[in-house]
Order: sequence, then C-alpha cells, then structure tokens
Amino acid sequence: MTQFPGHGASVHRQIIRQLLPVKRDTEFRASAFFRFHRQIRQQLVPGIFLRHVLYFVREHQIFLRQYGEQTAACTGCTGDKGVCGKTSDIAALQDRLTGALIGLAGAAGNTASTEEMTRLVVEALFATVTNVNFSGESLRELIRLVEAEKARLSSNCLSCASPCGNQADYDMNLLWNSPEDIRSLKSLILFGIRGMAAYAYHAMILGYRDEAAEEFFYKALLMIGGNYEMEDLLPVVMEVGKVNLTYMELLDRANTETYGNPQPVTVPLTVEPGPFIIISGHDLRDLRLLLEQTEGTGINIYTHGEMLPAHAYPELKKYAHLKGNFGTAWQNQQKELADVPALILFTTNCLMPVKESYADRVFTTSVVEYPEITHIDGKKDFSPVIRKALELGGYKTRQEFTGINGGHEVTTGFARSAVLSAAGTIVDAVKSGAIRHFFLVGGCDGARSGRNYYTEFVKQTPPDTIVLTLACGKYRFNDLDLGSIGDFPRIMDMGQCNDAYSAIKVAAALAEAFDCGLNELPLTLVLSWYEQKAVCILLSLLHLGLKNIYLGPTLPAFISPNVLQYLVDNYQITPVSTPEEDLKKILHN
Repeated sequence: MTQFPGHGASVHRQIIRQLLPVKRDTEFRASAFFRFHRQIRQQLVPGIFLRHVLYFVREHQIFLRQYGEQTAACTGCTGDKGVCGKTSDIAALQDRLTGALIGLAGAAGNTASTEEMTRLVVEALFATVTNVNFSGESLRELIRLVEAEKARLSSNCLSCASPCGNQADYDMNLLWNSPEDIRSLKSLILFGIRGMAAYAYHAMILGYRDEAAEEFFYKALLMIGGNYEMEDLLPVVMEVGKVNLTYMELLDRANTETYGNPQPVTVPLTVEPGPFIIISGHDLRDLRLLLEQTEGTGINIYTHGEMLPAHAYPELKKYAHLKGNFGTAWQNQQKELADVPALILFTTNCLMPVKESYADRVFTTSVVEYPEITHIDGKKDFSPVIRKALELGGYKTRQEFTGINGGHEVTTGFARSAVLSAAGTIVDAVKSGAIRHFFLVGGCDGARSGRNYYTEFVKQTPPDTIVLTLACGKYRFNDLDLGSIGDFPRIMDMGQCNDAYSAIKVAAALAEAFDCGLNELPLTLVLSWYEQKAVCILLSLLHLGLKNIYLGPTLPAFISPNVLQYLVDNYQITPVSTPEEDLKKILHN
C-alpha cells in the first residue's frame, strides 16, 4: 500500500481496515466512511480527511467516468446501467460525442468559429450533463452533425499525403485511463465546460453571446485531448471559473433585460381545480412561450424545481394563469408525479428515468430527450401539450400541498437588484449588530442520505443571521418560517443555480460598503454539489479568491488526492461535518 508520508498514514491504514469488509460484502459505501470519520476526525489535520476518502477510492480502483454525486456509492457506476438511469450504451454515446467535439476543435485550428458551429458545440456539451438526454437516437444525431461540421472544416485532409491527425476523434478511454492527477484536472475542465455550456445555451437562445468566451470552449476541448502535464492543465482549470463567471453575468443580463429584474414574491404550493401543466427545468423562454400559448385556454401553469424563481420576473408573473409551484426537489419527481392528472413538460435538467405510472403525461423540449417520450422541437408548438392537459382535466377540487418541512408557501425573488436596493439598511443592520452573519446555503440537491444536513444547518442558524440561498438545494428548507430581521426574511431565495452571479454581486457590494475583502465579510458559503454546473460555479468562486467554503455532503469521485490538497491548501475548502460542529466553528472564528 502506498503511504501518505506526513499525512496520517497510520490513520489511513485504520480507515482501510474499517472499510474493506464493507467493500467485500457489497460495494464501497461512502456513508460507512463518514460514520467512521466521526470517530477519527480529531486525529486528522484539516483537509487530510478528504485525501483519505479519495485515496481509498484510488487504492481500490473504484472510478468511473461520472461527474456527479449520482454514481454508485458516490464512487462510480459499473454494469449495464448507472444510478442516474443512463445505460452503458448511452454513456458510450456521450463519450463518442465528446471525442467528436475534441476532433472538431482540432479541425477548427486557427479558423474562426461560426455562430452555428459554436451553437452545435454548446448544445452537444449540454446534452451530456447529468439528467438531460437519455435518447440514443438524439445523441447519434448530434454525433452526425459534429462529424459533418468537422468534414466541412477539413475537406482538404482527405487528399493529404501526410495527415496530421488533428481532426481525429479523441478516444475518451485515454482520459479515463490517464494518471489520476491528469485525469482529475482534465475531468474538472470537461465537467466545468459542460456546466458552462448550459449557461451559454440559455443566454444564446435569448440572443446574447460573448465571442471571446465562446472561443474558450475550443481551447478547453483541445486541452482535454492533448498531452499535457499538471502545470499546463491547472491554469486552464481556473480559467474555466473565469469564463464561467462571464457566462453567468451574460445570462443574468439576458434574463433581466428580457423579463425584468426579479422582485420578491410569495408562491403558493396549492393547486387549483381544473386542467394544469407542470413545467420543469431552467428554460425561462420555454415557460414564456407556454404561457403565451395557454393564455385563455383555462389551463393553469405551475412551476417545478428550478423553474420556481420564474414567479419573480415581472414579464412572466404578469400572466394570471401562472399560479404556483408544484412539488419539492427534483429527485422526488418519480413519487410526486405518479398520480398527478396533469401534463409535465421538461425543458432542461433534471429529468429522472420516467416511470410507467406517468410516462403518458410527460413531454420534453429543448435539450432534454427520453426514449418513447414525445419531444417538442425547436418550433415550440405546444399544441400537443395543451390538448393533453385539457384531456387530463386536472383535479376536481383544490389540492393543498406542502414543502418538505410542511410549509404551504415559499418565497423567491431576492436577486441582486432587490437586495442591493436595500444595501444601506443591510449595512446599518450589520453595524448595529441586528445581523451578525450571512450564510449562503445553496447548490444542487440530490437523493442520497446526508443531505438533511442542510435542513438542520438552516434550522439551527441563530436568529440574528440571514440565510441566502439559490439553486435546487433550497428545497431542503425553503418552506421553513424562520421569521425576519426587520424588513428582511431570514431565508432569502436568490434564484436558480446560475443566479450565483447575484450572490457574487451582493457580496462584492457589501465588501465595498464595509471597505474590506470578500473573505473578510461576515459571510460563509455552505454548498451542496451534485453535477457539472456545481463544478463550474465552484471554480468561479475559486477564481474570485473566495476561501473557507464548506462543501458536501460527499466529495467528487473524480478529484485526486493531490488536486484536492491543492484546493485545500490554497482555498481552505472544508468538508461539512455536522451542523452543530460547523456552526460553532464558523461563528466562533
């Protein structure tokens, strides 16, 4: 067994002995490690525990080309189907598509990219994000389009006597079988640009582009397919965060200029009688088109998951038939949608494998596709959706639903414009001691155990603190009533995952008001990660120099111990432990 000189090798061996029986009996379970972790935590130098987790994964060769928490035992999927529901055939097609994109980047060379080519690259990368595209037919069509574009760019290569091979498709097995530190850094780049592609796509369909940022996609793809060392790859990893910040700002501008600045609003969880459509995902444009086409039909519209913040945009909430929000976090959809007499439209992630109990009521559009599920194409004619909703009829009587914690309503709309309009009052409240600390508790939610940490953390925050939140992780606690501090509710939902930009702008404004750095603010980030968009947002936060981020509930399987140690040493990333321990540590520092 390889040693960890100077980093608790004896503790590491103790951990391995504890986990080996678990590995032999079933599969390695991260939960078993975390239970044991509580017993030996005091023996570990801060950050070294993280290395032990990932070292165990490496030592026992438990790694697969997955990028989120949704891997078997949080280490990797094996067999014919992954935990996310994608088959090995779909995973292979995603690899083929990614390899073809790397070949396209090579074929492009110094040639200026076109808008059409970049849109294809963005859509293809977005299609490989977790819980987006389960359709082999759709992925094969994307591969065909990428190969056709590559052939157009390299038409002269067919007659070349000494082919350079720059345009050849990249074999992704070369990445997955690379030395672990190279694999780790290339995975961070790949998963980061996949998440970034989601934000680029949403801005692009609203007519907003940044040509300099678009060129980075090609650079990043070439870095993934090239022979580079750690010192070459690490700067590009951090550049992902820089460019992603550009895209979050671009999408913020696209959304606010198109739909207006979000305004705080209370959203009911009640469903009115009559036909209705549930719309899920992140695509506000699809929601507006649906609202336009259903106006006057007697059909009500309810948001689901990351669509909740749509209620705060003036140009969307003006539609009287946008009634409320249905359901809780995305990972509960298979249970919550089973008996709903309504049509469900998925616009982007997160789509789970569709159960037979409601498959006849699901439609997809945009980048989301699923086998044997009706897909609405780019013409966005929602007539089939409307007909099916009217046929289903909805509930006969008013239905009262609750959030995870029993609340009957939630609030949203506390984006940067709303918060900064009260910046002076907030500064005064901090100076007077009325507000002692801010917590940003947000990120991606997921199904595995341990995520109730975030519910308990928020419940236990002192009454003189404010909880900012964003992304789908908020469903763990957004229906709680924690009261207010003056005019400010103690839980303020800033929006979707991409609205991390709002949080960054608020933090920057407060730092300027207090004449201090971001890391000197009475602000702690407590983040939950899940998939690729969480990766690119984390890299953006690191690009800004933010430190002491608490991250959980588990760790990415693809990050090697050496790469993780770099993040710990330079940014003091800390794994979450228990709400009690973490709150004590944060508030007493």
